[in-house]
Amino acid sequence: MTNAVEVQGLRKTYGAVEAVRGVDFDVRAGETFGFLGPNGAGKSTTIKILCTLARATAGSATVAGFDVERQRDEVRRQIGLVFQDTTLDSYLTAELNLRFHAELYGMPRELVQPRLRQVLEMVGLWERRGSKVLTFSGGMKRRLEIARGLMHSPRVLFLDEPTVGLDPQTRASIWEYIHQLRRQEEITIFLTTHYMDEAEHCDRIAIMDEGRLVALDTPAALKASVGTDRVTIRTSDDEAALQRLPGAVQTSEGIVINVEDGEAYVPELFGSLGVPITNVSISKPSLDDVFLSYTGRTIRDSEQTPGMPAFFAAMVRR
Repeated sequence: MTNAVEVQGLRKTYGAVEAVRGVDFDVRAGETFGFLGPNGAGKSTTIKILCTLARATAGSATVAGFDVERQRDEVRRQIGLVFQDTTLDSYLTAELNLRFHAELYGMPRELVQPRLRQVLEMVGLWERRGSKVLTFSGGMKRRLEIARGLMHSPRVLFLDEPTVGLDPQTRASIWEYIHQLRRQEEITIFLTTHYMDEAEHCDRIAIMDEGRLVALDTPAALKASVGTDRVTIRTSDDEAALQRLPGAVQTSEGIVINVEDGEAYVPELFGSLGVPITNVSISKPSLDDVFLSYTGRTIRDSEQTPGMPAFFAAMVRR
């Protein structure tokens, strides 16, 4: 299988709200593919369509070679899914949660026990298999959900914001498990995230913004496409400074200017701006700079867009 996922012209509307606006992309078999974007960008909606949990308004998509509209049962047999919010039964043990999952997927009984041990050892929970899930920490629950998603040996594993709400140390450990399972299982991993540092773990990244796919490439290629240093300043009069800096962008972090050589540019800026500079920093291109370059704002500012609550309200009403 050359491509694990193929998407063409995918659209999804909820009344007057366009959640996904005609996206095209493919995910190669065996790669870790990331959807990067702010909350409400259309990432989770796209995954729901690919996992047959929602129907597209228009366009087409295949997962593991099966059409998500016409071959829904076949698609479901080929995928594992870890939701953004936990769906574990807290009053059951870790082992019973996995056994229940195996029953739902019709796994042969002789295969359940060895597979159960394999996936629980993979995420470091074999010794806690007899403990009720309600005694688990947030990180342990997430690891158990990943193990459950792997239980029936899927060809594509979907992870929707797999580390949301977790502390940095737990997030890092979850990523260690993700890398380990990719080596051991040889499956395709498709994940959504709005954490820039996590997107660096992916082989390729698709950046979504307001339902559209604005860029798709490797992290290195995306950063190289920006090709400039990022100079961020704060001044005593940002409005006046912006008028004197063509191409500069106002963000929550300050005024951002992309230049070829930041270290050479800053002394020149102090001498020519004509507005007192109170703070300055220089950084090399990052994925946040890529997002800023393609959308005109940072991912943090995107999540504070005034229209965002209305989007979610429309989703809830629907």
